Amino acid sequence: MTPVYLDNNATTRVDPAVVEAMLPFFTEQFGNASSIHAFGAAVGGAIRTARRELQALLGAEHDHEIVFTAGGTESDSTAIFSALEALPDRDEIVTSKVEHPAILAVCDHLEKTGRAKIHRIGVDRSGRLDLDAYRAALSPRVALVTLMWANNETGTIFPVEGLAELAKEVGALFHTDAVQAVGKVPIDLKSSVIDMLSLSGHKLHGPKGIGALYVRRGTRFKPLIRGGHQERGRRAGTENAPAIVGLGKAAALAAAHMADENTRVKALRDRLEAGIVQRIPNCFVNGDRHDRLPNTCNVAFEFVEGEAILLHLNRAGIAASSGSACTSGSLEPSHVLRAMDIPFTAAHGSIRFSFSRENGEADVDRVLDVMPDILDRLRALSPFWNGAGESAAAFRPVYA
Repeated sequence: MTPVYLDNNATTRVDPAVVEAMLPFFTEQFGNASSIHAFGAAVGGAIRTARRELQALLGAEHDHEIVFTAGGTESDSTAIFSALEALPDRDEIVTSKVEHPAILAVCDHLEKTGRAKIHRIGVDRSGRLDLDAYRAALSPRVALVTLMWANNETGTIFPVEGLAELAKEVGALFHTDAVQAVGKVPIDLKSSVIDMLSLSGHKLHGPKGIGALYVRRGTRFKPLIRGGHQERGRRAGTENAPAIVGLGKAAALAAAHMADENTRVKALRDRLEAGIVQRIPNCFVNGDRHDRLPNTCNVAFEFVEGEAILLHLNRAGIAASSGSACTSGSLEPSHVLRAMDIPFTAAHGSIRFSFSRENGEADVDRVLDVMPDILDRLRALSPFWNGAGESAAAFRPVYA
């Protein structure tokens, strides 16, 4: 039985072309890019090429606006701490309730230690940002606005370009965690006022342990990791040349496959979504049905545990998830779905299917073949299911 992998928002398979590009930098081109001899110069040139490939994918104006990091989490932390240090007369941060833990955990820490006041903006039932609350939170006290480009659980896209313009009106810096968006939707940073953007290689068929932070030219910036002069003094440490080369190659491939991502892959997602809703009662799609990543489908199945669904899917050779991989193992429903006021009876049974360019029609067929039987079997065990294909009386508590 051929496995079906539909958990690409957690991580993607490294593209074979990326592996091929990386291999020489483990054995043949092993020099330190900071060295002045030929070994170092060859590696330095490869890193410059990777920087330009990433620049092209992001639509950045200059390649030196790209700072390589160890991943999205480091990029997020760097942006937050840099803003507070660069604007010492400001002590407030605006974010949302549905951000990735890489943002929320740092904000919680800053709040608990008294370093910053945090404004956490809510969302509606579709995961769309409360724009009135956002505008009300902006003031000359705000050092940074950090809002995700696209949600990792539901795929809902925030209008970050416009949100950045509002932040600029009060003199705040604007950062976006675009880990899920890069490589899936077109980005043109040179036509926006976004100051900083985080991304991670393993979300776009690149290697793990490598990412980047875009820092617009002229943006006030303070490094998180200090030491050597690497990355123009913005991120110390010997460059991870193999991974950087891999990220560059992955970025070039993502740009080449962008049209496929937004047509064929989107059609696969829509076909799976429609098939599930048609075949299984008492389920609904979470997230904005219009402004959403083309690869992401989050479906809530009422009166059943999501972990049980995932276990049955795994036995059938299908990989999916119940939300962010960074919060797996928690018995609590997703903080994203709680912020969206998804009924408790549905939030516990929400499953995320996330596609990549490597998926095909056969993957959709497999999921649609097994899902109805899985839900029938699990709901037969539920005390809130009457056994006749309908939910029991109005047991639909909503999060406060």
